[in-house]
Amino acid sequence: MIMEKGLSSVGVLPSKSSQVTAVKVVVKESETKQTQRGKRVGFVLVHAGAGYHSESKAKEYKHVCKRACQKAIEKLQAGALATDAVTAALIELEDSPFTNAGLGSNLNLLGEIECDASIMDGKSLNFGAVGALSGIKNPVSVANRLLCEGQKGKLSAGRIPPCFLVGEGAYRWAVDHGIPACPPGFSLAAFKRNKRKLELAEKVETDLIQLKKRRQSNEKVIDSGTLDTVGAVVVDQEGNVAAAVSSGGLALKHPGRVGQAALYGCGCWAENTGVHTPYSTAVSTSGCGEHLVRTILARECSCALQTEDAHQALLETMQNKFIGSPFLANEDGVLGGVIVLRSCRYSTEPESSQEKRTLLVEFLWSHTTESMCVGYMSAQDGKAKTHISRLPPGAVAGQSVAIEGGVCRLESPESRAADSSLHCKECE
Repeated sequence: MIMEKGLSSVGVLPSKSSQVTAVKVVVKESETKQTQRGKRVGFVLVHAGAGYHSESKAKEYKHVCKRACQKAIEKLQAGALATDAVTAALIELEDSPFTNAGLGSNLNLLGEIECDASIMDGKSLNFGAVGALSGIKNPVSVANRLLCEGQKGKLSAGRIPPCFLVGEGAYRWAVDHGIPACPPGFSLAAFKRNKRKLELAEKVETDLIQLKKRRQSNEKVIDSGTLDTVGAVVVDQEGNVAAAVSSGGLALKHPGRVGQAALYGCGCWAENTGVHTPYSTAVSTSGCGEHLVRTILARECSCALQTEDAHQALLETMQNKFIGSPFLANEDGVLGGVIVLRSCRYSTEPESSQEKRTLLVEFLWSHTTESMCVGYMSAQDGKAKTHISRLPPGAVAGQSVAIEGGVCRLESPESRAADSSLHCKECE
């Protein structure tokens, strides 16, 4: 039996535009081969930033998302924790020269790399983060180590272990805990190019009309250096969720600037099902850090996903709590994106007294930027699927919202399992 469910739409706030554009995506869920006995299940959704992804580099963006998914699934199949799987995905994304994270990060005004990253464990609700970190190849590995060390309890003399470190202190802590340092590396050509852009913008700062024209003329030549924040969300066989995010920040940012990728409730969020949370949720954000910080978007999305209709809840959150947020009322355009995962267990036989072994996973991505590149994969899939979501023609970035996604059913090896085959396409 094949189920079809339309899970995508694009809309704009009436106050921002008089036109509302919609696009539908059909997601097919079908039963395929049986899961091999003893093989673990799980699901991962990743993103390579919300911003502008040129068609000429689409293949590279998709390829890095595919590799990140595969790394996470390999961890899950080996029995690793959800936090270790999401960290593996982020490390792959940080190592790519096409993403704004790790050594591929944007540079600050001094031509230096300063990275932000954070991770959250839905089971323990522990959190680890680093901000303005230099000299470490994979900032997310430091964030994950902070999370793990925090779970060990108090330090000597009853001190509370840190969960968030910045700058030189974060670097020293990482080295002291065996995380290897690396020499600073960056692209001098990218630095000079961004420096020239800044100087040109400053020359027309007093003329708002000219500035807007310059921005519009530059929209189609934006390179990967302007993309912000990579991230991933994972659910493992036990139903535990985890989320992580990593970013090099805005190009030519002031030294010491820390964005949403390092801040609690802003960059990522993960929370297992509980007394007040019927669904397990995981969220990772991307976009303009200042906009995401002032709206605490990751936490807002997680709370909204506890309602029955995940798609509608996310759409309303992006419209009312982000684009239409009173905290961003003076902004001309609100730029950001999220990937979200929601899961719960259920029984395929409602009258059965057996333990609920089937895990239903709903996954969505939404953005107000021109585009967002995502990838997703279940432990039973032969390969990851990737997609570059784009606003439709006529939609205005910063004022319009695109939302797409799908559903995936994962059954434990102990039961007769069916793997979910997912396919997204735009309808004519």
